[in-house]
Amino acid sequence: GKIMTQAINVTRGIHWVGVNDHQTDLFESLWPLPRGVTYNSYLIDDEKAVLIDTVKAPFMTDLLDRIQEILGPGRGLDFLVINHMEPDHSGAVKILKKLFPEMKIVGNAKTKDLLESFYFLTDDLVIMEDGDFLDIGSRKLQFFTVPMVHWPETMVTWDASTKTLFSCDAFGGFGALDGGLFDDEVDMNYYEGEILRYFSNIVGRYSPQVQKAIEKIKGLGDIGIVAPSHGPVHRKHPVRIIDLYDRWSRHETECGAVIVFGSMYGNTQKTADAVARACLLYT
Repeated sequence: GKIMTQAINVTRGIHWVGVNDHQTDLFESLWPLPRGVTYNSYLIDDEKAVLIDTVKAPFMTDLLDRIQEILGPGRGLDFLVINHMEPDHSGAVKILKKLFPEMKIVGNAKTKDLLESFYFLTDDLVIMEDGDFLDIGSRKLQFFTVPMVHWPETMVTWDASTKTLFSCDAFGGFGALDGGLFDDEVDMNYYEGEILRYFSNIVGRYSPQVQKAIEKIKGLGDIGIVAPSHGPVHRKHPVRIIDLYDRWSRHETECGAVIVFGSMYGNTQKTADAVARACLLYT
């Protein structure tokens, strides 16, 4: 498919300005990326210009090109919202602060400590508590802390005016987005597998915290768009991806059987085949 080079409109005043990474073979040097990964960053173009998360440092120039494409010359970023401090999202923070010295950084109390430790940034911080609002013109953004999904400072950002949830690593998955950004443009059979693989390796250990986060999210009411930090943006079936996470984090399984065998000469395999056929006959 066509590789995306420009910013993409998500909904009123919100643009995807993220990047596709086809260069990294192993996510966090552990998890294979046969089809790459995205770092999704979102620009809200309101009276104030707000960037939601950044990208991994080597891909900074693509991010800057896309920000400039939307804002045009002479206009800077007013706010940078940091939902999560992991370097695949915060990698461009320091350079953005140098390029846009007036920019204020929005996070929570735990973000503040990590910002100082990672990037020696201590100025122009706007500290949000759970449920706090930020007025940016025609809309207010609201912030909810979701600690340990999957770092202690993680939060999500909610734009009630467009019913858009910027969910950070929650609901994200592996796989770069070539030729399509949304769940109604890409092969979701593939991406749902990659979202499950992401969940089971990165987030699943924190399932009780995921359950708490889902309770918070459900309290928002009707969610129209789920915009995570990795993988497709869910606009057609936003509820489906939340329901999948709900089921996975409750460790609910589908009814079935797994037959494990080792066979040197094929005889045990024949037995396993017979067991498999018997399972099908008696279900």
